[in-house]
Amino acid sequence: MIIQSKRVWVLDIWMAAQIEIEDGKIKSIHPYGKKPVDEDYGDLRIVPGFIDGHTHGAYGWDTNDATPEGLRNWVKNIVKEGVTALLPTTITQSEEVLTAAVKNVANVVKEGYDGAEILGIHFEGPYLDQVFKGAQPEQYCVKPNVEQFKRYQKASDNLIKIVTMACEHDEDYKLLHYLVSQGIVVSQGHSGATYEQAAEAIANGAMSMTHVYNGMSKFQHREPGLVGAAYRFREVYGELITDGNHSHLAAINNFYKEKGEDHVLLITDSLMVKSLPVGTRVLFGGNEIELFPDGSAHLVGAGNLAGSTLNVNKGLKIVVEEAGVPWRSAINSCTLNPARMLGIEDHKGSIQAGKDADLVVLEDNYDVKMTYVKGKKAF
Repeated sequence: MIIQSKRVWVLDIWMAAQIEIEDGKIKSIHPYGKKPVDEDYGDLRIVPGFIDGHTHGAYGWDTNDATPEGLRNWVKNIVKEGVTALLPTTITQSEEVLTAAVKNVANVVKEGYDGAEILGIHFEGPYLDQVFKGAQPEQYCVKPNVEQFKRYQKASDNLIKIVTMACEHDEDYKLLHYLVSQGIVVSQGHSGATYEQAAEAIANGAMSMTHVYNGMSKFQHREPGLVGAAYRFREVYGELITDGNHSHLAAINNFYKEKGEDHVLLITDSLMVKSLPVGTRVLFGGNEIELFPDGSAHLVGAGNLAGSTLNVNKGLKIVVEEAGVPWRSAINSCTLNPARMLGIEDHKGSIQAGKDADLVVLEDNYDVKMTYVKGKKAF
């Protein structure tokens, strides 16, 4: 199959090009108009498939629900927003609930599914700080424990790829060192770490920050905190929820500008209320949350932000059109950067010969015209 457009994002520039696809891979890139094509998308943009590395659920389903039907429905439909790969993300809960959640993902991966590719699991908690827990249930936040994590790791069939944790509570960095030894990304988040503690965790192998600005010690000029460390250590990745609710547009711009083109990760942190009617109330990690008109979700009573209902394509639009971030930095943050962090950039994250044919065709308003997952029309 050959598709073409006058605007294909190749090697950091727009090219008029044809993409030849064979056996789920990009076989070759040709000049526009060189060969007969199956689909001509004219002036529409063709970009790499989006990778969402932090997303709890949608369509009334949450990763912790641990039902195969819900997970299959989610990944089948999420391609509508251009997501071609994702990491279902847990929320802090009892060991029983979390074990069932990761087992469910492992079983679905084994048995097969349609839609976006499940790259692994993002394990957010339960090793979090109780002050900076956000919407995570305090009663289930526990100290890092290597033996307990090994049980989760076994239940997941080694699918856990990212762990969000408060490293300042990890005695002698035992769990941090174990995770690094297993090739698992450690992301500091829901943490009250001082700048010095954050730096020490980075020196011991932590390589990312979870939803920067949210659920972490704030920046002050005499106490830079975790936010200050996210800025200072430029080689460390940093997630951003780019819905305009979790962070001011200026803060989004500042972070992209400081981190450069290669280390920001655009995430949705989306919840099960995504796509549901405004005013919907559901239980998230045992706490009741409500969907607000602006698309944000809040804890009922306490009012804390609990996550988003963001679509990646809309998040990309906000970053470029409202926050004023250059296109290259913006598109890298939801394609190539997560692939690099996960060590899969050899086959994901960009439009190049030999890589998976994960492609998104975007209208000028950032609506998704077509999504290809490994060369197959998924939406």
